[in-house]
Amino acid sequence: MGALGVGIGWRPELDLTVERLPGVDFAEVVAENLRPDRLPESLVLLRKRGLPVLPHAVSLSLGGAAPVEMKRVAHLAALAEALEAPLVSDHVCFVRAGGLDSGHLLPVPRTREALDVLVANVRAAQKALPVPLALENIAALLDWPDAELTEAQFLTELTERTGCLLLVDVANLYANARNLGSDPERLLDELPLERLAYVHIAGGVERDGVYHDTHAHPILPEVLELLEELAARTDPPGVLLERDDDFPTDDELAAELAAIRAVVTRP
Repeated sequence: MGALGVGIGWRPELDLTVERLPGVDFAEVVAENLRPDRLPESLVLLRKRGLPVLPHAVSLSLGGAAPVEMKRVAHLAALAEALEAPLVSDHVCFVRAGGLDSGHLLPVPRTREALDVLVANVRAAQKALPVPLALENIAALLDWPDAELTEAQFLTELTERTGCLLLVDVANLYANARNLGSDPERLLDELPLERLAYVHIAGGVERDGVYHDTHAHPILPEVLELLEELAARTDPPGVLLERDDDFPTDDELAAELAAIRAVVTRP
């Protein structure tokens, strides 16, 4: 297991839970939900204990056609400095277009033109950030037509041209396999895992033939198996459990963390 270890997404509903849970090596926060000058006491305590706390953004819209909004990058940078974070992250997606906000992480068309725009926005963000930037693969309910690159080719070229890191979400790989028919094991074979920053894992549920990455259900065995596949290819620097709703008991969360650790430390 790498330097970060096994972590959990910090949420206000879980603040006391994260403080007292065994087996938590690091935490992640949603950047837009915090103010750098007014950090919650729980996060201050975690930092005093020496736990890394990583800001994870959802609103940079790096894959959007418009230039990245630097005020959002500045907020992420200030939060990274306040938390003394070793890195920050966002997604390979866009969330705004034509002055409208989607409220969802939308997939970027895998074309050369879209990649050029994404690269330009990532480079602009990197110049204003004090730490490395990692970008996460998303769960998508649609694939844009006329793709010129596979997802692995798209992400590989993105990392080569920008030097960014990858945040691989194995739950999103599973969701895309179920909903779009992609091959997650082939993608793991082809991704530049030497650029891996850490890993996300979460639960979901199928409704009406569509798998939803809810972050509100237990991790499926099939998703843990994908984590095992990733760990067979590389030693992940860290694996983080995401939970955003229908929060279970401390014991249930501790059991999920233990299951994650068992997978990634298996000989």
